[in-house]
Order: sequence, then C-alpha cells, then structure tokens
Amino acid sequence: MTNLARHLLSPFMLTCAIVFALTVPVSAANRDRIEAFLTTTGFDVALESIALASASAPEMLGIDPDGFGSDWARLTEEVFDTQEMHETAVSILEQTLSDEALNHAVEFYASDLGQRLVVAENASHMQEDDAATQTEGQKIVADLIQQGSDRVESLKRMNRAVDASGTSLRALQEIQVRFLMAASASGVIELQLSGDELREMMRQNEGEMRRSLQLSALAGAAYTYQDFSDADVDAYVDALEQPLMQEVYELLNAIQYEIMAMRFEVLATRMAELRPAQDI
Repeated sequence: MTNLARHLLSPFMLTCAIVFALTVPVSAANRDRIEAFLTTTGFDVALESIALASASAPEMLGIDPDGFGSDWARLTEEVFDTQEMHETAVSILEQTLSDEALNHAVEFYASDLGQRLVVAENASHMQEDDAATQTEGQKIVADLIQQGSDRVESLKRMNRAVDASGTSLRALQEIQVRFLMAASASGVIELQLSGDELREMMRQNEGEMRRSLQLSALAGAAYTYQDFSDADVDAYVDALEQPLMQEVYELLNAIQYEIMAMRFEVLATRMAELRPAQDI
C-alpha cells in the first residue's frame, strides 16, 4: 500500500468544480470559526500530512526515489507548502461549510472522547512508517477475529461512515491519472496512453484495489483506535453516521483529495527540474 493510498484512507475525488457546486449555505461560517473548527477536529493536521504522500510519486513514475538526493526534499517542501494548503482549505470551507454542520462537528470533537480521538488521529496522520503500522494493525484485527469480537464490525462501520459516498478508490485513481498526465505533459515521462485509457485500465483492476483499500483501512483503524474501549468506538461510529457529520466528512474528503490532486500535478511539473525524461 503506497503512502498515497494510505492518506486517501484517512477519515477526512472530487474536483474543485464539484466542491463549489455544492449548495452554498445560507449562513456560511466565518474565517475565525473555520480556523477553530480545523484545530478542534484535527483536520489541520490531516492537511499537513498530505506532504507525506509525496513519497509515492517516484514509484508511480517508475523512478528510483534515491536518485533525487536532497533536491527531492527541497522540492516536496516547496510544492506541499502547508500554509498554502491550509489557505486553500479555509477558503473553500468559508464558502461551503454551514454553521449548523460546523457546530455539530465541533460539539462532538470538543468533548472528552472527541479530543482523545483527535490526538490519536493526529498521531496516525503523521505516521511515516506505514509498513509497521499496517503489520501491527493486521495483527490486532487477526486477534480480534480469533476472539470473536464485535469490534471488527464496528471498525468496518467506521470506515464506511467516513467514506459514505465511496470516493476513496475513485480519488486514488484520479490523483494517479492527473499526476501521470501532468508528468507526461512536462516531459518527465513518455506516456503512450490517454487519460481515458488510463482510467479504463484502472477500472479493470477495481475489485482487487477496492479490497486492498478496505483491508488497509481496517488495519489502520484497528491500530489507531487500539487504546479506546469498545464503547468509545461504538459511540464514535454512531456520531460519524449522523447526517450532519456525514455532510462534514463529504466536504472534508472532497477538499483533501482535490488539494492532493492539485499538489501532485504541480509536483509532476516541477520534477522536470530534477531528472531527464523517463519511459513508462
């Protein structure tokens, strides 16, 4: 599982056009309240963690990441500028997040359980050793299944709730397509397929990819929430399944995935500065 896929599975692909096509609330939240919302819910850290997904970029292009040296760290720091990504999110939320949805989310995440969840999720977002996390999470899941625990089903419900519209797989595919097309246009790679042909090729492997994403999400959730009681997990699932919380997560997913797609397109263009063209 790549870093890109892992970050698409975070609790928080739609394009900006879809985001802005959402009905603008009669009473949209102001900037100060949006900033407080980001901090309280932990979405500010989720945005920062997008930079970690850049580690998967060379892999998608068939390029050895070790060949970039220190220039790679410099480039990704410039492209995945946390302040710029933050400003983009705030700007969109100011126009799309209703006061009602904001208040509902903040009320839950400001609670004792909510704040403990945010601490755990923030740590998970910034976890760089995904392989170790997945291994430990898979072990936790296996133990739960062996024990006949209902917690596994609760974790599955949780993952369904944070991606109720099922956009994670499409998001991963669209980010990859946009990244590859941008890399081809900038001369970083030579790509013989069109965007539509790439999407069709990915659709042929959707079943396997969907299962892989679901298993990864389950292991990630098992690891992230391992210190929470079954009652806490169930309370969280119930909160996530509420209509207003669903509204919040649909919007946050759309924003996060679009920012990732835009940053990867910029990265593809900037990679031409580091390395001559490669075949793919």
